[in-house]
Amino acid sequence: MKRPAELMTIANNILGTGQLSLAKYLFITAEDQEPITTHDEKQFLSYILERVDFRRDIHFQTNTTIDTLDYSGTGLNSGSKVIIAAYGKQKRQLCTNVPEELHTNPVFNKAKLIMPGVVAIEGSSFSTYKQAEVEIEEFCTTLAKVDLTTCPLLIVCDDSTFLSDTISNFLWATFTRSNPSHDIYGVNSFYQYKHWGCDTMIIDARIKPHHAPPLVLDHDVEKRIQRFFHEDGTIKQA
Repeated sequence: MKRPAELMTIANNILGTGQLSLAKYLFITAEDQEPITTHDEKQFLSYILERVDFRRDIHFQTNTTIDTLDYSGTGLNSGSKVIIAAYGKQKRQLCTNVPEELHTNPVFNKAKLIMPGVVAIEGSSFSTYKQAEVEIEEFCTTLAKVDLTTCPLLIVCDDSTFLSDTISNFLWATFTRSNPSHDIYGVNSFYQYKHWGCDTMIIDARIKPHHAPPLVLDHDVEKRIQRFFHEDGTIKQA
């Protein structure tokens, strides 16, 4: 059986290198007769999700130091990291439609496909971690009876339409609005000798009360500065 093996050595090296040490999520794999690149995010994540075993391949580092400008942790420079190291033969075909069972939950609904194998689901506004844990654990209990083999990753969010609109929206909102140790849950999750694993991983990417307010474009300001630029974006000469 092929296992991630040396990928964990490389992953720890990455997390100990310069600004990369401030990363929260690290997805790492090795190509096996199929060239892949991180510059194609959709292809790269699909390759990992086709091979990942969340009962084995997810590794947390808790109570770590994170970027001062990262507000996902619960305190200044305080947060966590997670390494997802997947390698080996393809384990699953990824779904290209939302599984029917994800349309019927009364708490988490408006399910939309982000990319093959990844689904966004809306929840009510985040209030506390205690409340979130209760809601999502109940959600996991209902999903434990469902075959989600083709759908290994669910994202709980405030706006599933926004999250599923583009890959950029998905990457930005999911991985800036979640703290791995606090916001990752799992269907059929378990602990064994300090190791946590699950069948389907769920990330709570809703905006939390301690997050900085989002940067929103001011259309009036945009209109006022347009007079300084040509249509091709170059600055007009005075």
